[in-house]
Amino acid sequence: MIVALLWIILGFVLLIFGADALVKGASALAKRLKMSDLAIGLTIVAFGTSAPELVVSSAASLNQQSDLILGNVIGSNNFNLFITLGLVALLKPITVQKGMVWIEIPISLGVVAILFVLSNALLGAEVASVSRVDALLLLVLFAGFMFYIYKGLAKESSEDIPPEKIYPTIKMISFMVLGLGGLVLGGHLVVTSATDIAMSFGVSDKVIGLTIVAAGTSLPELVTSVVAALKNNADIAIGNVIGSNIFNVLLIVPISALIHPIAYNSSFNLDLFVLLGGSVFLFIAMFMGKAKRLDRWEALVLIFSFVGYTLYMLF
Repeated sequence: MIVALLWIILGFVLLIFGADALVKGASALAKRLKMSDLAIGLTIVAFGTSAPELVVSSAASLNQQSDLILGNVIGSNNFNLFITLGLVALLKPITVQKGMVWIEIPISLGVVAILFVLSNALLGAEVASVSRVDALLLLVLFAGFMFYIYKGLAKESSEDIPPEKIYPTIKMISFMVLGLGGLVLGGHLVVTSATDIAMSFGVSDKVIGLTIVAAGTSLPELVTSVVAALKNNADIAIGNVIGSNIFNVLLIVPISALIHPIAYNSSFNLDLFVLLGGSVFLFIAMFMGKAKRLDRWEALVLIFSFVGYTLYMLF
């Protein structure tokens, strides 16, 4: 038990430092390519901070642990939306770009609705699951999202960065390779150790995925967004969260389902409804008080809502 907890802690440390190294290298590369901060947040940074979820869910898929996969993805999205955005806005209210309000936030809401429809076999499938066909559909949507980013946002390049402030190519690649290595090893440690703890306490994979694993794999998003906000870079802060949530559904779920179809536990519907509700609240919040800004009182609503949801889930 104690050994398993130590392995989980080590796994989380590797996940955090691995994600940090990957983001550092990838962000430097993106800057060299003159992408906008919002485009970087929605793509490079979002992918880097979502990499722990990808590794954990892929490892869980190899072990055919469907509840752990969905618990990790849905739990991470809820943590990102309610806690990460909540804490960031509590520290410093976030001003959101018009495009984020009308396009990216609705997309994040839409992909959750699509996951709900596919998982519950509402399109006529015989079994409630995320099949390989569903996975291909989600990947097509992911490709469409990336095309939109490339055509719509990437051209909004950030200001030129002095050459001396950009890492040499070999250093950028080294950061990314070391980061990926840390993510792979860290993800393996988290999945195996969390499973051992769940078995010893009789706790379901669903609860472990929605709580411990979800919070742990969401730490990179939390740290990255808080630091970005404190550095007055709200675009990366919110772009990271929204981008990660879209990546989780449109990339991580289908990759896991391609490895092995994901059996769907209908008890996840509550968690999806919470995620949908939070996304709707975020959209509405953009028109309350100061337009296109997430204020501190709205941040408190998000945080306390998550606390209430977690207590309900556990007790």
